[in-house]
Amino acid sequence: MSCAYLLLALSLSICLGHAVEVQRPRGVPLSKRQFYEENKPFTCLDGSRTIPFDRVNDDYCDCKDGSDEPGTAACPNGSFHCTNAGYNPTFIPSSRINDGICDCCDTTDEYNSGATCQNTCREMGRQEKEILQKQAEIAKEGFLIKQQLINEAKRQQEEKQRKLSEMQTNRKTMEDKLEALRTVKEVAEQPEKEAKERHLKAWEDQKAIIQAEKDKAKMAEVFLELDDDEDGYVSVAELQSHSELDPDSDGALTETEAQGLLGGVDKVDASSFETAWVSIKEKYISESQADSAAVDPPAEENRQPVPDNEPYPEDDPADEDDDNENEDDEEDEEDYRDEDGDKPPPSVHTPGKSEQDEDAMPPYDAHTKALIDAAQKTRDDFDEAERALREVDDQVKSIEKELSFDFGPSGEFTHLYSQCYELSTSEYIYKLCPFNRVSQKPKYGGSETNLGSWGSWAGPEGSLYSAMKYDHGTGCWQGPNRSTTVKLTCGKETVVMSTSEPSRCEYLMEFTTPAVCQEPLSSESNLHDPGEL
Repeated sequence: MSCAYLLLALSLSICLGHAVEVQRPRGVPLSKRQFYEENKPFTCLDGSRTIPFDRVNDDYCDCKDGSDEPGTAACPNGSFHCTNAGYNPTFIPSSRINDGICDCCDTTDEYNSGATCQNTCREMGRQEKEILQKQAEIAKEGFLIKQQLINEAKRQQEEKQRKLSEMQTNRKTMEDKLEALRTVKEVAEQPEKEAKERHLKAWEDQKAIIQAEKDKAKMAEVFLELDDDEDGYVSVAELQSHSELDPDSDGALTETEAQGLLGGVDKVDASSFETAWVSIKEKYISESQADSAAVDPPAEENRQPVPDNEPYPEDDPADEDDDNENEDDEEDEEDYRDEDGDKPPPSVHTPGKSEQDEDAMPPYDAHTKALIDAAQKTRDDFDEAERALREVDDQVKSIEKELSFDFGPSGEFTHLYSQCYELSTSEYIYKLCPFNRVSQKPKYGGSETNLGSWGSWAGPEGSLYSAMKYDHGTGCWQGPNRSTTVKLTCGKETVVMSTSEPSRCEYLMEFTTPAVCQEPLSSESNLHDPGEL
């Protein structure tokens, strides 16, 4: 039995140590060989009709689904199977058969075009095998790292659970301590409050006495000022000279109105003037104040326009003379200082206490200060304990939040939490903070744009942890909010590989990490020469 005969057999045979192909019509995959039996009528694969077998691959389309012409370009919807022995089998549209372009690496699609094609399947298979071997090595190393990440995640989770339990226990103790310090503070603040109130009342009483004395002195001063004839009385006529005291503000203080201000009498002495003083002291303007207002009109009224051709006041030669005189005075003072060795006496008296100083409350006495210091110490202790409790609450919330995340079936993604990874391109710096957010910032200045906040795992069924979804980012102009899908692939290192924008405002990020590496096969069966014989 020759090798040529074996090529027509219905089963796979070996001749001289080389694999040979099972005989079947051109363009038919081995998986559909049973539908193409020579010497039997052929039924279209869609069941629409049955034709003689000699009409298969006769370059005329008989079946609607194109299944009778797997090896010709007769049917527009047909497909041609490239066996590609030594590489990966594939299908191409029938329209590409004999079009002068080699689509199949085994050249079988150009059997009648005259195109010069070389069978590159073995070389492509070899290259793919090398790639698969490298990927297998990466997967193997990545899986070992993944196991370490899982062990570390387990240790960290146990540590966090222990720390959380301790904090929750300590928190109760801290709450009790805080309440005890609150009581101590309130007890210390009570005598402090009473002492401050006593001090304030004493100061207000003192101010009232001082104010009464000032008011009495002012009343005496006004009485003497109103007593024009110095007869020891203030009369109705003398009071009428002050029109500002007019009760009905009609511009004139009548005799009747003046008499009413004096308590219904024509005149009062100094001892009886107090009743009238109560009625007039809010409106009364002393004669000295009135004279001053008349003599010194507002500065704005006295200001005269300066002609353009005249110097401004500050350029007045008289001012230069004044300056010279001041310089002479300074020289005289220097001479005085040189001769006597002392500074000259001040030309202006230092004013005494201002009204503001007089109104200022005097300092607390030693006893009150001691009570304030003691109360402040309890407030400081309370504030410190309250601050410590808040810090514990923040830590508890932070740990509980971290423990609530889905870090994978074995916690392999735990190490990504609280980390950020950047990718710099020609225009932007992209930042991925797993389980938090994705952002984009112009490389040469500008504000950061949120490309999405953590949403959920978004991989397909059976591979849920192969993709992350980040949504509700910054809104696009007249468009949706930005969102990012992060595709995770196996790698020995955790790196952002690339970023793209397949659709407007929808970003795709390629991210490698050992956390997605799967356990490699125990044998190298997956590295055999691919391809269907």
